Amino acid sequence: MNPHDLKVVAFDCDGVMFDSSKSNRAYYDHILAHFERPPMTDEQFVYAHMHTVNEALAHLFDDRGTLEQVLQYCRKLSYMPFIRHMVIEPHLKDVLARLRPVYHTAIATNRTNTMAHVLEEHGLTDAFDKVVTASDVRRAKPDPEQLLVILAHFEIDSGQMLYIGDSPLDAMAAQQAGVPFIAFGNPELEAQVHIQNLRQIMDLLGY
Repeated sequence: MNPHDLKVVAFDCDGVMFDSSKSNRAYYDHILAHFERPPMTDEQFVYAHMHTVNEALAHLFDDRGTLEQVLQYCRKLSYMPFIRHMVIEPHLKDVLARLRPVYHTAIATNRTNTMAHVLEEHGLTDAFDKVVTASDVRRAKPDPEQLLVILAHFEIDSGQMLYIGDSPLDAMAAQQAGVPFIAFGNPELEAQVHIQNLRQIMDLLGY
């Protein structure tokens, strides 16, 4: 990983840009309660936190008849009331402001139609040059398609982008795309570098 070759710094959303554990748990527990199910277990939460909403719901509701009812209910359920529970990473805005004069910035996330609302709510709508969600590709992470879309958009090679993530899905996507991976807050992941706060990115890049 040569900082002088880099053109793009890309971020996962949940667990990197935001601590969204409270919002995601509140969202899925609300759905479970509506269908008279108990709140998520810790194991269920770990799965739901990393995967797309449809994958998470299929994991929580394993009978097809109920799942179809759940999906219909969720199409009408706004995520907006739950966004307020998201906690922005304290150094994110400062890091983006320092990155953008030099690098392009991007997001690759397994969120779907909630990403635009999240960015708007937290004043980040204009902070990224490219946002790729699970809705924009055929295959969500751990498939590398989101990262490949970003590489193609900026017309760069895989070694010219960093991807910052916190889950095994992020690490697998980066590995398959050939993109250098920075693990955020998760020392168990295989990565080129491990960091505990986003300011450390600037140290890595020599700023």
